[in-house]
Amino acid sequence: MPNLKNPSSPADGYRGRFAPSPTGPLHAGSLVAALGSWLDARQNQGKWLLRIEDLDTPRCIPGADQEILRQLLACGLTWDEEPTWQSKRQEGYKKALERLNELKMVYSCTCSRQSIKNALEARGVVTPRNQEMVYPGSCRPQEIRTYKNGNTLLAEAAWRIALPPDLILHFEDLAQGIQSQDLNQEVGDFVLRRRDGVFTYQLAVVVDDAEQGITHIVRGADLLNNTARQIHLQGVLGYPMPSYLHLPLVLDEHGEKLSKQTLASAIHTENAQQALQELRKAARHLGLSDLPDGKDTSIAEWLLAATQAWDRKITSS
Repeated sequence: MPNLKNPSSPADGYRGRFAPSPTGPLHAGSLVAALGSWLDARQNQGKWLLRIEDLDTPRCIPGADQEILRQLLACGLTWDEEPTWQSKRQEGYKKALERLNELKMVYSCTCSRQSIKNALEARGVVTPRNQEMVYPGSCRPQEIRTYKNGNTLLAEAAWRIALPPDLILHFEDLAQGIQSQDLNQEVGDFVLRRRDGVFTYQLAVVVDDAEQGITHIVRGADLLNNTARQIHLQGVLGYPMPSYLHLPLVLDEHGEKLSKQTLASAIHTENAQQALQELRKAARHLGLSDLPDGKDTSIAEWLLAATQAWDRKITSS
């Protein structure tokens, strides 16, 4: 059972990032993630990168990426390198999938969500609402082999990673503490490339973080469950493991995660006062207190005070 410690530290040259999906403008929840990651980078004298995760093109809204950039700048959350778009980085994901094929770690899958659900129910397994189905291995061959024809990897089938047995990963989250996940029991062989040819978040984010030299990942707690999968991919692809810090989620009145799917409202950043008000709400959610609240406070002054007040420990409350 791997017991993984976060190897990175600010002394290594801190590189953080914010990676929104352009499915709509920033809302209160995404601003919390942006602010928390920006403050952590600034307090550690590091760099903060912006990556637009636009692989899932059917869900992306034209112009949303530019609106996100505008909102971030209105809030004073500037980035240190040119923004990147995942849709322009396909070659790296393809090479990673080919590498896993060479290592005999992937196989094709033609299962639909309904067939997976039926297979699980036949075993007496009912997946709770809003929870991922654990893949039962319906398409997994008895022996994983290397597919010699490279075009095979482009066929109309999903491609899953074949997990080794007894794969329990332990890692430390800088806010949430020690975490562990049994990938076989809680996830199953997960998809790296969908049947429609779209590379999944799990593969793309690992490749991007490695290629951009990301040392610290600060993001919402809704992605905590994805971390063990990404650490496993980092290991088999020979990538370094970043440090992780997962921030508390902003919930709606029904206790659901605030998101574009739950019709979360866009933050208001039409003028500096509106932007500062949104930043103050995000800071309160992160547990930051005693920040300047005067009407004459500039965004730059407020961000400087917030950076000095930033404390990873308070985000775990």
